[in-house]
Amino acid sequence: MNDILVVHGLNLSYFTGKLEAYFRAKGIDYQMAEMDTRGFAALGRITGVRQMPQVECPDGSWLTDTTLILDHVERFGIEPVLTPQDAATAFVARLIEDMADETLWRPALYYRWAFRDDARLNSTRLARGMLRDVPLPLPLRRQLILRRQRRHFLSRDGVTGKTAPAIEALYLEALAAMEQALAHAPYVLGGRPTAADFGLFGPFFRHFFCDPTPARLMRDKAPRTLQWVTRLWGADPAQLGAAPLPDHVPDSAAGLLRLVAEHHLPYLAANADAVAAGRARVRFEDGGAVFSIPASPYRAWCLDRLRLGAAALGPLARARIDDLLGPAAGILRQPRQACGAFKPPALPIAPGAAARAVDRAWRPA
Repeated sequence: MNDILVVHGLNLSYFTGKLEAYFRAKGIDYQMAEMDTRGFAALGRITGVRQMPQVECPDGSWLTDTTLILDHVERFGIEPVLTPQDAATAFVARLIEDMADETLWRPALYYRWAFRDDARLNSTRLARGMLRDVPLPLPLRRQLILRRQRRHFLSRDGVTGKTAPAIEALYLEALAAMEQALAHAPYVLGGRPTAADFGLFGPFFRHFFCDPTPARLMRDKAPRTLQWVTRLWGADPAQLGAAPLPDHVPDSAAGLLRLVAEHHLPYLAANADAVAAGRARVRFEDGGAVFSIPASPYRAWCLDRLRLGAAALGPLARARIDDLLGPAAGILRQPRQACGAFKPPALPIAPGAAARAVDRAWRPA
């Protein structure tokens, strides 16, 4: 058994990059284990969740879901602490993280698979990485990847000729919001990164920074954001520990909070209504375009979790959130709703026979 954490994921994965940046900023040693299809299936049997990354702990237990992992690790108080003590600031960090995880997902996947150069680059990387254990020639593996990714992350996710302009506009709006947030501070809420930074790092590192088309736009329009990506990836834990934790929500975060209020919370509310009503699809308007996509029990849970966090705030913090979000804050005051079939894992996932079996079934390349 390794004496450090093993992160099972991919080196071009949205959420693997998010988690790696967090571990690096905390100074937590880990070993990266690149998944293949057999390993992905084996880990799904152990944790009950077919997603990446998954973290294997030295005691044989497992961690999954990056949002839950960040919360779990922060509770140990390992320095540098990256959760603000001010309740309103900590809640805003969580809101921005959730927006980055669940709403910037669409432009990140759109740019990766809708543009020729980006799709060719990443289908080749996935064919040689995740599908390296599939006994087919490389060109066939590439075609399998292209068909699957375009079906799941373009057509199934509501990307059409009519919605593409709104998705592109959302990316440009996000770049402008990041430039505003980073104008006077190294991280989006101040001198030390928070969950907001790590959530944003998911789309901004492995997708917008690395994929050719969005990277060109970032270089042209958002030089501070370009610097922030490399700053966070190379952050020194000792230097972070010497910087003050954010103790208020700066005015410079206004653009990011507009993304939350105008794009993210209305979608989460529409999705939660669809899940609660048992509808298979959710129809919503965003950026002047109408989307119809599968309803997501997971994202219904995301809103439920935000509502639970908002309800726990004291009167002053709650008033501050209302002021920052405007009318969209009413979405957080609505009653919590059922999340359908989704049940969040309790971390850590206990070791046992299944966890030992993975050592036989899965060998990192």
